[in-house]
Amino acid sequence: MPGILLAVIVGLAVCQVAIFLTTIYLHRTVSHKAITMRPGLQFACRLVLWLTTGIKPRQWAAVHRRHHAFVDVEGDPHSPIIEGFWQVQLGNVLLYRKAAADRAAVDRYAKDLVPDRWDKVFDHGLIGLAVGIGILFLPLWGNWKLVALAAGVHVVSYLLLNSAVNAVGHTFGRRPFNGNAANSQWLAWLTAGEGLHSNHHAAPTSARLSFHRRELDPGWWFIAAAKKLRWLTVRHTEPRVSSRARRTPELV
Repeated sequence: MPGILLAVIVGLAVCQVAIFLTTIYLHRTVSHKAITMRPGLQFACRLVLWLTTGIKPRQWAAVHRRHHAFVDVEGDPHSPIIEGFWQVQLGNVLLYRKAAADRAAVDRYAKDLVPDRWDKVFDHGLIGLAVGIGILFLPLWGNWKLVALAAGVHVVSYLLLNSAVNAVGHTFGRRPFNGNAANSQWLAWLTAGEGLHSNHHAAPTSARLSFHRRELDPGWWFIAAAKKLRWLTVRHTEPRVSSRARRTPELV
């Protein structure tokens, strides 16, 4: 039993690392350029994401930018308004793979993301995942059953939480701004701030997703600390809300 509990804890911990890097690097840095990282931190993010998710940043950014271009209308790759809540919550990975396989769309929405020499390594996502699973043997005493359990917990929780950002984030919660995107603080706790989805759609280039005193964005805590250490710079000191969004009073 202690071994099983340890495997579950390791799997959830790896998931949270991947979640943090997804929002900080893939989302806020690569997709929206709300953050500019120093090369060392950027490489570290790419490496750990390769080991934990196998995601290709260029594809992820293209799919996400397409979502912003067609929010909840035809063309949105993962809208619960169009596809249905459960189709997105349980099948978002399939919707993502379909959108990511559209090479023309990826080239269109990620034309500014020029591949570099490291893409020759990081584009091999399955190799990254295999290496990442191999690393799990260290904290789990070389027990392949515990490694398989930890990997399974990580994969399932990571996919479900990322799916919830799209499914829950466009179905349930508070809507302080125009549109279907909604804020859910409980989801923000689980996704390093991504649950504050209405805020994000209102100000996509903001590195901070919490706009009001009672909103908490764990991802921003890391960003603020890294900014003080001069590991990165932030594009805007205050959220710049789109003119199409209805702004609530008292931004902090």
